[in-house]
Amino acid sequence: MQNTESALPAIWTVSVTRLSRLMQEVSPEFDGRALIDPIDLGFEEAVSHIRERLITDDCDVVLSAGSNGEYLRNRIDKPIVLVRPDGFDLMQALTRARRHSSRIGIVSYGVELPAFSAFKQEFGLSIEQRAYTHTEEARDRVAELVGLGCGAIVGTGYVSELADRAGAVGILMYSPDSIRRAFEQAIDLARMLTNARSGVRRAATAPDSRYSLRRLIGNSETMVALRDQVRLFGASDRTVLITGETGTGKELVAQALHGASPRRSAAFVAINCGAVAESLLESELFGYADGAFTGSRRGGRVGLIEAANGGTLFLDEIGEMPLALQTRLLRVLEEREVLRVGSVRATPIDVRVIAATHCELDNLVREGRFRRDLYYRLNVLRMSLAPLREHADDVPLLLMGFLRAAGAGAMVIDGPAQATLLRHDWPGNIRELRNLAERIAVLGHAASPLSALTRPLLLRCAPEMFAALSAPIAETLVSGEHAVSRQRPEPAALQALLQQHRGQRGAMAAALGVSRSTLWRWMQDG
Repeated sequence: MQNTESALPAIWTVSVTRLSRLMQEVSPEFDGRALIDPIDLGFEEAVSHIRERLITDDCDVVLSAGSNGEYLRNRIDKPIVLVRPDGFDLMQALTRARRHSSRIGIVSYGVELPAFSAFKQEFGLSIEQRAYTHTEEARDRVAELVGLGCGAIVGTGYVSELADRAGAVGILMYSPDSIRRAFEQAIDLARMLTNARSGVRRAATAPDSRYSLRRLIGNSETMVALRDQVRLFGASDRTVLITGETGTGKELVAQALHGASPRRSAAFVAINCGAVAESLLESELFGYADGAFTGSRRGGRVGLIEAANGGTLFLDEIGEMPLALQTRLLRVLEEREVLRVGSVRATPIDVRVIAATHCELDNLVREGRFRRDLYYRLNVLRMSLAPLREHADDVPLLLMGFLRAAGAGAMVIDGPAQATLLRHDWPGNIRELRNLAERIAVLGHAASPLSALTRPLLLRCAPEMFAALSAPIAETLVSGEHAVSRQRPEPAALQALLQQHRGQRGAMAAALGVSRSTLWRWMQDG
C-alpha cells in the first residue's frame, strides 16, 4: 500500500473560508488518484507554512485560486494551478445572487470579467463590477459596492468573506465543476513532470491512441483541411507554431502532429509555460546539475527538453515565457544542445519543437515582450486553428462523440436543441463543448430516460447559451415553453441572421425553428 501511495501525485490545496470548504467537499472524489493535503491559510501565512513544510515534505503541484493563488506565484518553488470559473459557473453565481438582491456587485481579481458585462447588457440586470489587485483594494471595492446598495456580491473566497463581514451576502464564483477541472489539470501536470524527469519512452510497438488523427473530429471543410495540414506538417521535422483562441484544441493538434511524424514512437513532452512558476520554469525546462543550488536533488535532474530527446517537445502558451528564458530557448533551437542550470557542459539533443499560443506574438514582439529572433525561429510552419463558431456544423457530431466518451451513450439531439447549439457563439470553443457534454452526461441520465437531448435539458445544463437570445425568446425559454415564435421577423433582422450564418439558409432556418420553404417565403416577402 505504501508503494502505491508514494506513486500518486501529491497536491497541496491552498484556500480560505468557503472555497476551502468547497475544495474539501470535492477532493474525496480524487481518492486513489492523488494525495491531497489541504492548507487552510492565505497569502504570507500560506507562503511561510509551505516553505517550512518543504524542508521535510514534498509536493508535486499546489492548487489555489484568485488573489491567494496569484500571491503564491514566484514566492514558492512549486508549480501552481489556479481554479478558474467558466461561463456556467458565473451564470450560476448570478442566479444565486439574484435570489438575495436585485442589485448585484461583482469583484474579480486582476481584471473585470467580460461575461458579466454581457449578462448585464442582455438581461438588463443591475450589476456593478469592480476589480482588485491586492487585499486592501479588495476591502475598498467591497465597501464601495455595499455603499451603492448591492445586497449580494459575487467574488473569490476572500471577497465573499469580506462581503459577509460588510453586511452583504457573499456569493462564491466557483462551482464544484471548476474545482474538479483544476484537480484534473493538477494531476495531469504532476504526472507530466514525473514522466519527463524519469525519461519515460513509449515502445514503437504500442502506439498511443492520443496521437491519432481520428481524434480531430468533424466533416466541415475546415476540419478536412486541418487534417490534411496535419498530415503534411507531421511528415516534416520543422518547427510548428500553432495559433488559435483558448479552447480550440491546440494541444490535440500538437499530439496529432506527433502521431503523424517519424518520431511517433518516441516521447511527447508537453509543458504549459503559463502554468509553472517563473522561478521554476528554467530548472524544469533545462534541468540542473548536481549541487546547482541549495536544496537541489543529489545527482541533478533531467529537464523537460532533454527528456523529449528523440521525440517532440510541445511548448503551450509560449507567449507567457519570460524574456530571460526566451534567450535560452533560442540557443537550444539554434545549437540543438541543452545546458543544465549550474553545468558547464552542454548536452546534444534531437528534438522537434511545436509551440502554441492564443496571443498575437507579432504584437508582443512590437511591445518588446517577445524576442523577435525567437518568433521567427518558431514561426517556420504555421497553423491557425479556426474557432468553433466558424465551423459550427461540426458541433452536433463533436457533441455526440464527447457524450459517448462521458458515458452518456448514443443520445439523440432533437431539432430545437440542435438549432440552439448551432446558434451559440461558443466563446470557450471545443473545451466549452466538452464541458457541456460532461454536464449533460450527469443531468441527462436522470432527466431523460429516452436519452434525448432536448432544449429544456440544454437550458438546465447550459443557461449561458441562452444569454445571447433576444429578450422575448429568452423569456419564453426560461419560462419552460418549447416553441420558438413563428412570427416573421423584420427584413433587417432576417438579413442580419443571414450574415450571421454566413449565407447558410439551412442553418438559419434551423435557428429560427422554421422550414426552408417558410424561410424562403419570408425572404421573398421582404
